[in-house]
Amino acid sequence: MEESKRQKQVARLIQEEITPIFQKHGLNMIQGGMVSISKIMVTPDLLEARIHLSFFKITDTKAVMSLIKEKMGELRRDLGNKLRHQLRRIPELQFFEDDTLDHVSKIEDLLNKIKNEQ
Repeated sequence: MEESKRQKQVARLIQEEITPIFQKHGLNMIQGGMVSISKIMVTPDLLEARIHLSFFKITDTKAVMSLIKEKMGELRRDLGNKLRHQLRRIPELQFFEDDTLDHVSKIEDLLNKIKNEQ
């Protein structure tokens, strides 16, 4: 099912506001690596935002995810302060690990392996 126009607008709005909040809480640079928000999807009722995070040069992603989930209340409160005049209800935040970069690197490794064998 394709996202509605309003879902996309709310997702874009959350993306614009959550990035500086991540920087404020020091969640964008952890363990010498970088955390970035790759995509945000909002449910049709606009009550839940699913935030997909990509990790660059971070070895223990589970620890970083648990740290982010510990600060979820603070993140949602700060987001609510920023968006209180634009949204009636601030969506619940859910964080997921985006493993797209892992898939890309695996595919590149396989292609390089095939190329070297020929």
